[in-house]
Amino acid sequence: MENNSKSKITPYLYLVPCMLIFGIFLFYPFVKTIYLSLYKTNKMGQAKLYVGLGNYKELFQSASFINSLKVTLIFVLIVVVGGMLLGLIAAVLCNKAFPGIRVFSTSYALPMAIASSSAAMIFQIMLHPAVGIVNKLTGLDINWLNDPNTALICVAILTAWLNSGINFLYFSAGLGNIDETIYERASVDGASSVQQFFSLTLPGLSPIMFYTLVVNIIQAFQSFGQIKILTEGGPDESTNVIVYSIYRDAFFNYRFGSAAAQSVILFVIIMIITLIMFRIEKKGVNY
Repeated sequence: MENNSKSKITPYLYLVPCMLIFGIFLFYPFVKTIYLSLYKTNKMGQAKLYVGLGNYKELFQSASFINSLKVTLIFVLIVVVGGMLLGLIAAVLCNKAFPGIRVFSTSYALPMAIASSSAAMIFQIMLHPAVGIVNKLTGLDINWLNDPNTALICVAILTAWLNSGINFLYFSAGLGNIDETIYERASVDGASSVQQFFSLTLPGLSPIMFYTLVVNIIQAFQSFGQIKILTEGGPDESTNVIVYSIYRDAFFNYRFGSAAAQSVILFVIIMIITLIMFRIEKKGVNY
C-alpha cells in the first residue's frame, strides 16, 4: 500500500519546482494586479483607499482610454494581417528548391533575431523627414512619425515585419508537412497554381495558421518597445496603445490602481479573443 501511495505522489512532486516558479512570477503578480485595481495607491504603488470598481468606471468614462482601445484594435489588425501575410508569402516563395535558397530563407527569418528596440532606432532614421531614405526614395516630404495620420501605420508596419520572421518559420514547417503527391495529382487534373494554393496549400496550413494567428494576436497586444522609442504614444495619442497607456499611468502619473485596472481589462480582452478563436478553430481548421 505504501509503495502504491508513493508512486501516485511522486509525479506531483516533480511539478513542485515548476509550480513555485509560476506562483512567484505569474500567479502572485496576477492576483496582486487585480488587488491593486480595486484601490487608489500612493506614489510607491501601495494600496491606500479602497474604491472597488471605481478605477474601471473612470477608465470607461475616459476619452483617452476609449481612444487607446480603438488604437490598439487597429494596431493589432494591421500587425496580425501584415505579419502573417509577409510570413506566408516568404514561406511559399522559399518552398521550392533553387540556387541561393538558404540565403533567402535566412533573410526572411532574420527579423526574429532583431531586437524591437534596435529595429525601431533604424526605422526612426529611415523615416526621418530630412535625412530619411523613405522620403528621399519617394520624393515626399512627410514627417511620418509626427503625423497622426501616418504614425500608427508606420509603427504597425515595423511590428508586422518583426513578427514576419517567426511566422515564416512556422509556415515553412507547415508547408514541409504537406504531401507533394497531392500537388502532382492536382496538376494532372489541370489545376492552376492559384487553384492549388487556395484548394490545397491553405487547407493544409490551417492548423499552423490557427496557431500562428493566436500567437500573433497576443504578441501584437503586448507590443511596447518600438512604440516607446518611435512615438511615445503620440502624436495626439494616435499610437497610445493599451500597453503604453499602462506604462504611462504607472510610471509617469503614478496611478498604479488605474494602470492595474487597464492590465486586467487587457487580460480579459485577450482571453475573450482567444476563446473565440478556439471556438472558430473547430469549424475552420482541417487536421
